[in-house]
Amino acid sequence: MRENSSVSWFVGVDVGGTFTDFFAIKVLTGEIKYFKRPSTPANPGQAVVDGLREMCRALTIDPAEIKRLCHGTTVATNSLIERSGGKVALITTEGFRDLLEIGRQTRPHMYSLQEDQPEPIVPRSRRFEAQERVNSTGEIIKPLDELELEKVFDAIEECGAGSVAVCCLFSFLNKENEFRIEELFKQRFPTLPISLSSRVRPEFREYERCSTTVLNAYLQPVMGNYLIHLEKEMQDYIPEAPLRIYQSSGGLMSIETSKSFPIRTALSGPAAGAVGAVHSAYKSSRPNIATLDMGGTSADVALVKNYELGLSSDRDVAGFPVKLPMVDIHTVGAGGGSIAWLDRDGLMKVGPLSAGANPGPACYGLGGTKPTVTDANLVLGRLSSGGLIGGAMELDVDAARKAIQDIADKIKLTLEKTALGIIGIVVANMVRAVRAISVERGHDPREYALMPFGGAGPLHGSEVARAMEIKEIIIPVAPGILCAQGLITSDLKEDFIRSGRFKIDKNWPSQIKKVIADLSQEAKTWLRNEKIPATNQQFTVILDARYVGQNFELQVEFKEHNHSIIPVPTKIELVISQFNLAHKQFYGFSNQEEEIEVVNVRLTAKGHLDLVSLTPSEERTSIDCMPIGIRSVWFDETKPVKTPVYDRTNMGIGTKLSGPAIIEQFDSTTVMFPGDELHVDTSLNLIININQH
Repeated sequence: MRENSSVSWFVGVDVGGTFTDFFAIKVLTGEIKYFKRPSTPANPGQAVVDGLREMCRALTIDPAEIKRLCHGTTVATNSLIERSGGKVALITTEGFRDLLEIGRQTRPHMYSLQEDQPEPIVPRSRRFEAQERVNSTGEIIKPLDELELEKVFDAIEECGAGSVAVCCLFSFLNKENEFRIEELFKQRFPTLPISLSSRVRPEFREYERCSTTVLNAYLQPVMGNYLIHLEKEMQDYIPEAPLRIYQSSGGLMSIETSKSFPIRTALSGPAAGAVGAVHSAYKSSRPNIATLDMGGTSADVALVKNYELGLSSDRDVAGFPVKLPMVDIHTVGAGGGSIAWLDRDGLMKVGPLSAGANPGPACYGLGGTKPTVTDANLVLGRLSSGGLIGGAMELDVDAARKAIQDIADKIKLTLEKTALGIIGIVVANMVRAVRAISVERGHDPREYALMPFGGAGPLHGSEVARAMEIKEIIIPVAPGILCAQGLITSDLKEDFIRSGRFKIDKNWPSQIKKVIADLSQEAKTWLRNEKIPATNQQFTVILDARYVGQNFELQVEFKEHNHSIIPVPTKIELVISQFNLAHKQFYGFSNQEEEIEVVNVRLTAKGHLDLVSLTPSEERTSIDCMPIGIRSVWFDETKPVKTPVYDRTNMGIGTKLSGPAIIEQFDSTTVMFPGDELHVDTSLNLIININQH
């Protein structure tokens, strides 16, 4: 995709729970500009529309010069959390009407005898059976009864469904019946959205496939309205800029694809942040990092090894099983707006409930009265009373003190000890999240650097690193805008899949050649439709493999040295050794004698957009950075410490500092503890060596 870049800006916009962030870069010069504004939870798109106009006015950007707009959205995630999607009807194979409720019979809360199963999104009254059957080899053994299907359509019309999901047994092997259902449905209901499991996720495991398809249909009315409104506003204001939407697997997709597959945006924003973190790590030559994205509502952590993000194909989003490739991110309710509260046992807890953007923490002065993590940081002197967003958003210290004093009186501790307790609890929550993606997966976190970002990440990075015995943390140039920056550095991406059971035996080379050839045709058609030149194409093959008799799979990835070539892993010895290596990494052992089978073959195609250099263009060469002030900061319970405060824009390449120190910038604040050592590297990232004593 070639866009006119003679005088052009590329813009990334990420909608968070508290702030909506904008990252803009001028293509020819590398000039970078940032902008933040409060989110509008009632209508997330309003912050995007208003913010873009405000940014252009404030930063003197001509809207006509914006040639690309990339958007990370939380609309799908919030709809799932709040259960505010559309009214869905489900058509499935006769005999499988109750599949959504039967599920996998897993018990997430094993020792709770009072736990109720959540209500399915589609009640039984809106679940209908189609008389058809395909067997496990893909053969149609019972043709679709089209007369009976008309009765199903009558019932759908009567129940008033706003969208329809179709999930037939074994449709991932033979799509014919699902496609025919869609064809007849469109003749009857031409404007009603319909989701086919053979399009959403043509993959075995009928429960997860059905759940993912239902969720897609559930989100179609909500995301459709959102994207139609946003597209119209953007076409009126920036007609030269194609709108790209970020997907959970770590790539961009067209707005038309987003309307058809909104479930792909379930982890849109966090995935963009992780991709932005990889780019920053590459600039600082740190191939192995643990990312910590702490915003206003939650903290998202991911592990990056050799500049590669892990992908997961089986996730729960807001309690719903989703079978789609997503960046392997672990999320906890630990954000700047997380509320401190007392449980029935009298112990203080922090989160997962958040004050969000409205009313926000007490210190925002918007009516919030409950103590939050942001209030605690302000009381401890770690945040400036001068406010956020470069002083544009003032903070009320007295309101923060009053909110925390209320809970301090109940637990009979001083104001400062209570604030330190709030910080300690939220740090412990984040440490558990880092352990979940490192120690519990067989990785030693001490071999990784920690990259905290988001508006609140750098405030707590030093404490998280210290608790995990991590020696080094990296603070990107614009940590609070990194999710929006990640949108700019991303490629177009699409995944193609074939399910089956392919044993790694003498027939493997011929089988995999045929499967890859079929997938290649689909991938190249997509790349051609997206107008991606051959030089900008990249391919990865992933095998979902397991020992014969195992219930779950591990992913084994194959790439060619020349990424424009589609890899075909025909060498049996290589596939076996790569799988055994993955099995040993994940489970601690491998069985060299055990038979191996592949159940899914995935081909990921990427289309590189015109790349831009994100090396900061501003000349910052001064290494003699002087404090802009001094204030009292609490680092522990003993007493406050007189701590120098620095403006990050004054810190050039080679700058060195010793903690304690507070480093302020437009989009975030970094806390250096006593004994920490900092230097600014050639990419203007802050490299902080942690004092573990």
